[in-house]
Amino acid sequence: MTTNNPNVSLIVPCHNEAENLSALYERVRNVMESTGKTWEMVCINDGSKDDTLDRLLALHDLDPRVVVIDLSRNFGKEAALTAGLDHALGDCAIPLDADLQDPPELIPELLAKWKEGYDVVNAVRLTRKGETWLKRATSYAFYRFINRMSEVPIPADTGDFRLLSRPVLDALKMLPERRRFMKGLFAWVGFRTIDVHYHREPRLSGKTTWNYWKLWNFAIEGITSFSRVPLQLAAHLGLAVSILAFLYAAYLIIGTLVYGNPVKGYPSMMVTLLFLGGVQLIALGVIGEYLGRIYEETKGRPVYLIRGSTTKSLHDDKHGFE
Repeated sequence: MTTNNPNVSLIVPCHNEAENLSALYERVRNVMESTGKTWEMVCINDGSKDDTLDRLLALHDLDPRVVVIDLSRNFGKEAALTAGLDHALGDCAIPLDADLQDPPELIPELLAKWKEGYDVVNAVRLTRKGETWLKRATSYAFYRFINRMSEVPIPADTGDFRLLSRPVLDALKMLPERRRFMKGLFAWVGFRTIDVHYHREPRLSGKTTWNYWKLWNFAIEGITSFSRVPLQLAAHLGLAVSILAFLYAAYLIIGTLVYGNPVKGYPSMMVTLLFLGGVQLIALGVIGEYLGRIYEETKGRPVYLIRGSTTKSLHDDKHGFE
């Protein structure tokens, strides 16, 4: 068995997924052997605190088609996914969650569409088992909201689970940005695309590290990566408030000339000041979000750093490899 020039590269970001790796490998192996395709499974250890790395190395010893990339720290899923795609050797790549919510058994259907000539095959979720109604509702709303704001249509109800052909992988490598919203980048590069549908399963074991605060920041990342609408809304809001303020000023002037100048109440003055102050802070916050992105990009730091990889040298102790 060898990882040289495989047909398919499976990309698996891993963060504290030790309990799921054996089942993941078994299901992937069974599915891929049924397809008759040569394959590799590129697993990226994204700063795990459990024994994820040790178990990945044990799988590599068992089957060299399991390629292990160990990042120097936790860079986040988008960076780990980027690392895996950068190191994929296959004619196509399929990102896959380690928790088995995305079933490997769907891979033959993805490959069938690829064989028909499609470069991108999106796996669209029909249901999301094991998730709260709030998470399902917010996810549903996010995709509809971002598509109203973005110039690039982003497939709704679609995660990272999809097939990407080699031309798509080469195109993604050309994108220099460091703050990466991969779902948007997959859509931005274009190419011939089709959807397949499936029912998403609950996590096999363990707990997700995606809390609502992280999901909120992820949503902000997606919106600011692919839309200037928040900046435009801030400008429109400022214009609307200016027009209202001008009309109110005209009303006060006319009222003073016609009826005199009675003393106005303190509450109305405070409401006006607080409203205008709130509008200014909202506008500054929106501008600051985009300015922060520019600041991060100008640093020129790499998206990720690799501590070690089985593609360079084999490990020599339980702590990893050099």
